[in-house]
Amino acid sequence: MANEITSKFVQGVDSGPPGLVEMEDTAEGVVVVTLNRPERKNAFNAELIAAMAEAFETLRVAEHVRVVFLRGAGGTFSAGADLDWMREAADRNEADNRDDALQMAKMLKALWDIPALTCALIEGGAFGGGAGLAATCDLAIATEDAKFSFSEVRLGLVPATISPYVVQAIGPRHARALFATGLVFNARYAREIGLITEAVADVQELDAAMERVADQIMACAPGAVADSKRLVADVLGHAIDNRLLDMTARRIAAARVGEEGQEGVRAFLERRKPSWAAGE
Repeated sequence: MANEITSKFVQGVDSGPPGLVEMEDTAEGVVVVTLNRPERKNAFNAELIAAMAEAFETLRVAEHVRVVFLRGAGGTFSAGADLDWMREAADRNEADNRDDALQMAKMLKALWDIPALTCALIEGGAFGGGAGLAATCDLAIATEDAKFSFSEVRLGLVPATISPYVVQAIGPRHARALFATGLVFNARYAREIGLITEAVADVQELDAAMERVADQIMACAPGAVADSKRLVADVLGHAIDNRLLDMTARRIAAARVGEEGQEGVRAFLERRKPSWAAGE
């Protein structure tokens, strides 16, 4: 990483107790978001979901952010839903539960919409909504001893709000099998099916991977990163027809004449670093 993290970006948010979600950043735009309920293994409740939603919305509109790392405090990424929160939900009516679930859905969409690269750093376990967070990020790196599960069916529930991101990450067949069985699986299998992108030996290697990803992203134009993420969404599931050919041709043409494209090509031809990588 270009520099060690030195300044607090946000300490908690107004929607929850101070420090429930913590964000730290560097001047270069590396942000680390930490879920900070270690005493409950970073399990979701209404307050944590609201805190994450506000944090992700802040990052969605923050111009200087280049990469966002998401991790859990205390050695566990997230145990999924908090038992007390689930107990309260069981006593509410369907309309109240729908409103509650919609907040979770909006939180995940805010994470999905962050234009910077997002990367989950997973140790311990990622269960239920925690595994959903991993699927929602662009990258997910886990220690080899990490465990995963979509265990909602064991409680008579379904992984509904996380499903759009999980199905896109691992495909429908794996999703059907894991959603329907609640199977607990390891990092090796998570990588095989695409839930995570890399498995590393231990927490030290996880920290090293974070620095490596941060260094890699600093060589990439931030606007092009955001546009590339949107491009995937815009071509996914569409027929390769004249409309799609025209759309992709327009995208690359606009990039070539744009500020970043002009700077990037000139820097390459002049054998110098482009402006966005000058601080490396």
